[in-house]
Amino acid sequence: MTQLNKNTEKIKQKKLPFFGLPKIAPYLKHYRVTLILMVVFLAITTLGDIILPLFQRFAIDEFIEAGNLDKLPAFIIAYLAMVLIQTASTMVWTRISCESEMYISRDLKRLAFNHLQTLSFSYFNTNSVGYIHSRIMSDTMKIGQIFAWGIVDSFYSASYIIGASVVMFILNWRLALLTLSIMPIVVIISAFFETKLTEGNRKVREMNSQITGRINEGITGAKTSKTLVVEEKMTSDFAALTEQMRRKSISVARYNGAFVSIVVLCCYIAIGLVLWYGGYMASNNLILIGTLSVFTTYAIGMIDPIQMLARVIGDAINIRVNIERLTSLIETEPNVTDTPEVIEKYGDTFNPKTENWEDIKGDIEFKDVDFKYPDGDEYILEKFNLKVPAKTTVAIVGETGAGKSTLVNLVCRFFEPTSGKILIDGVDYRERSQLWLHSKIGYVLQTPHLFSGTIRENLAYGNPNATDEELIAAIKSVSAEHILEKMENGLDSEVGEGGDLLSTGEKQLLSFARAILTNPSIFVLDEATSSVDTMTEKLIADATETLLHGRTSFIIAHRLSTIKQADIILVVKSGKIVERGTHDELLKAGGYYQSLYLKQFQEENTARALKNN
Repeated sequence: MTQLNKNTEKIKQKKLPFFGLPKIAPYLKHYRVTLILMVVFLAITTLGDIILPLFQRFAIDEFIEAGNLDKLPAFIIAYLAMVLIQTASTMVWTRISCESEMYISRDLKRLAFNHLQTLSFSYFNTNSVGYIHSRIMSDTMKIGQIFAWGIVDSFYSASYIIGASVVMFILNWRLALLTLSIMPIVVIISAFFETKLTEGNRKVREMNSQITGRINEGITGAKTSKTLVVEEKMTSDFAALTEQMRRKSISVARYNGAFVSIVVLCCYIAIGLVLWYGGYMASNNLILIGTLSVFTTYAIGMIDPIQMLARVIGDAINIRVNIERLTSLIETEPNVTDTPEVIEKYGDTFNPKTENWEDIKGDIEFKDVDFKYPDGDEYILEKFNLKVPAKTTVAIVGETGAGKSTLVNLVCRFFEPTSGKILIDGVDYRERSQLWLHSKIGYVLQTPHLFSGTIRENLAYGNPNATDEELIAAIKSVSAEHILEKMENGLDSEVGEGGDLLSTGEKQLLSFARAILTNPSIFVLDEATSSVDTMTEKLIADATETLLHGRTSFIIAHRLSTIKQADIILVVKSGKIVERGTHDELLKAGGYYQSLYLKQFQEENTARALKNN
């Protein structure tokens, strides 16, 4: 089962009461005044709909039955005044509802996205893009809709039914009871359909997340799918997934349709009963014709409110799933957090107190560190000790999948030790903020990522205040000026989505330049040359020798020939550090490092010989 499905299962286990309102209410509390205003003006509109049939009763009994037109002018003025007041109030609450929908949706999107920025790396490793995207886009939009228009429909429906019922009981309690006899049936029907609709909509939402994820994979992995010629498999898998969603959606729609239809049928039965019994009473002079017309109008008028109420109940049942999903994201706690004392001194992600940030010399020490991943059972490090003096270059080597990134993840505090300490300049790095540490680290990934926009905008992520001269100097420092020369608009040239207008090597060089602009005290190169051509690798190697000078650096190496000059080499095998030393020391030891080096040396010689032939 994928992590997405695991998360969905967790959500299923906790059924939120009251349609999830207590869960989402804290995030919408600043809309209380807006919603109160909306309800006030909506109440005026509802009151108008309740009172207008009484105007009809008065007109029938006074003007038609009695033939007395003396009060007609006053009647017309009162009627027009009521209509104008109702129209004005409708305009006001409609505007408030429209704006509320947009604002609620916007604010929830911001809240969810901002919270994502605080989550640890592990969250993004275990949750798909489609899973996250669906919560931020689809769920927030639906919550905005139900809170803006659901409140309108439910308040109007409930207040109209209650108000009309009160008037009917005042006019004739027997006929009122007959008219309202459908209410218990509607309540029973709603209870029956709640479970069916909730379960069905959960499955539809889960499928929608999977479809969103597949779409994302289909777009970002388009080149891979074409080169592997798997278009047919991808389209068939996508077709199967969308077919499952179609079937489940139709099943949910059938339940929803049956729910609304049965409610409407009950309403028409009530109208029939009113006409039958009310007609009997009117023919025996037990009630006036005007009163019968009021009951008929209310019975007909209740059709829309009851339909609305049925729809709102269905939507509220559905929205509980959206609320569950969104709040599960918002309430996810990061694995790595700062203490309140640290936040008080150094600030947090969105309110940094940079004036309190100390400089970093670069002394790093692992002190009796035990570590296992949050979702793992086996310890990767046990009582691990390592001193890395400032300006030292540490290389980490091993076969693919050996666990080379673990040490770097700990240094960068993407994860924290299970026990033990990591000291930076002699201080436990948990006594300072994550943002402080991350701002001092230049990290160049194996797979470079550029944001959509221009070269200037991408470099500015490293230093928003950098001048053009500083941007160009950073580019020249990694020998990437040829990129500017070939681009028509220089620094203002677009790089395309994800940097697709540039080669992998060019993206890597710009990523390197971006890291340099942060002026980091600690540099991390995560196999930064493994996916570039030989010429680009030479450019990066030349730049690296100069740029890493005077900085503490960690190099996760793919080609062992590139880390011969490292001050210390850590050799990783099956997630464990099995050897440490300099290049010469490790070769002389004749252990695992030597076998790796000789194996790679033979492969490079074979490749060179084949190329020459």
